[in-house]
Amino acid sequence: MRTLCSSTLIGEFFVIGFAGLVAMKDPDLSMAQVWTVSGIAMFLCLLLCGLVTRPGGVALGWALQIALIASGFIVPTMFFLGVVFAALWWASVHFGRKVDEAKARFAAQADSSTPDAA
Repeated sequence: MRTLCSSTLIGEFFVIGFAGLVAMKDPDLSMAQVWTVSGIAMFLCLLLCGLVTRPGGVALGWALQIALIASGFIVPTMFFLGVVFAALWWASVHFGRKVDEAKARFAAQADSSTPDAA
């Protein structure tokens, strides 16, 4: 699960950075506001790459997805991209868990099929 979720989060990292560049064109927003919010969101993406397998990591990922969708009020394209990344996040979590379960099953089978050396 960690690999799939981390890949999604790294993609989001770059999309948030590009959205920050687009948001800079909004005359109502200062550069400091844009890069404070974008920087925090980008930092959270990187932080979540390491926390995704810990308790609450997936829930924090969902919170980030909601924030990404909500950023569409500033950069309208982010409504679409936020939904796309939320779907990717769901797929990463769902299929990542299935892969982890399969790996555990195969490891258990390999352990039970090898004779004890003792």
